[in-house]
Amino acid sequence: MTVHFIGAGPGDPDLLTIRGRDLIAKAGLVLYAGSLVPPAVVAHARSDARVIDTAPLTLDEIVALMEEAHAKGEDVARVHSGDPSLYGAIAEQMRKLDAAAIAYDVTPGVPAYAAAAAWLKTELTLPEVSQTVILTRVGGKASPMPDGESLAMLGQSRATLAIHLSIRNIRSVVRDLIPHYGADCPVVVVHRVGWPDARCLRGTLADIAGLVREAKITRTALILVGRVLGNARFSDSRLYDAGHRHLLRPKRR
Repeated sequence: MTVHFIGAGPGDPDLLTIRGRDLIAKAGLVLYAGSLVPPAVVAHARSDARVIDTAPLTLDEIVALMEEAHAKGEDVARVHSGDPSLYGAIAEQMRKLDAAAIAYDVTPGVPAYAAAAAWLKTELTLPEVSQTVILTRVGGKASPMPDGESLAMLGQSRATLAIHLSIRNIRSVVRDLIPHYGADCPVVVVHRVGWPDARCLRGTLADIAGLVREAKITRTALILVGRVLGNARFSDSRLYDAGHRHLLRPKRR
C-alpha cells in the first residue's frame, strides 16, 4: 500500500500527467482538495473508489483516512493542485506518514506559474532582461514569511517574480516593489489559470491594485512582475546564433 501525492496541475484536466491519471485510476481512496482541484481531474477514479473532498477536513482527519486505507491495503491518491512541492502542504502529511510507517511517493504536476506563462505565451527569462525567476508570497493569514524573505528584500534583485497566495495584499506588493522595479514595471495578474473561466489583468505597478479591485479578484490568483512581460526589445540568445559554436555545432571548415 502506498500514498501517492499527485500534482493535478492548475485546473485543466488535460494538464494532469499520465502517471498521475493512472495512479488515480487504480487507487481505492482518492483524496482531493475540492476548492482548487476540479472534479474532472478525479473523474478518472474507478467506480468503486471512495472519492473525498478534503477542503473541510483537518490534517489529522486526512491522515486518519490514509491510515484507514493502509489497514485495508488500499492505495491512496492524494491529489493536490499545481505541483505539490510548491505551497502544497505535503511535508506535514509526510511527517505524519513517516511516524505511522506508511509508504508514500510524489508525482509532480504543472505549477501555476508555468501554466500562466504558457497561457500568456511569454517567456519568464529573457537574455539581458532577467535570467532569474523567484517564486514567493507575502505574509498574511497563513504562516508568516521567514526572516530575510520579505518582498522588499527579494525585489532588490529585480528578477521576474511569481507571487502566489497574495492577491489580497496587492497594495503592499505594489508598495514594496515600486522602489526597485519602478511604477511603470509590467504586472500581470492571472486568475484561476487552467480553469474555463480563467482571466488575466495586464497593468503596471502603478495601476494594478486598482484593476484588481475593479475586477473583484480576492483569491486563486498569481501575480507576475517583471520587465520580461510584454517585452519585445530583447537580444536573441546565443544558443542558436550562427557565430556561436558548441559541441553539437562545431565550427565549420
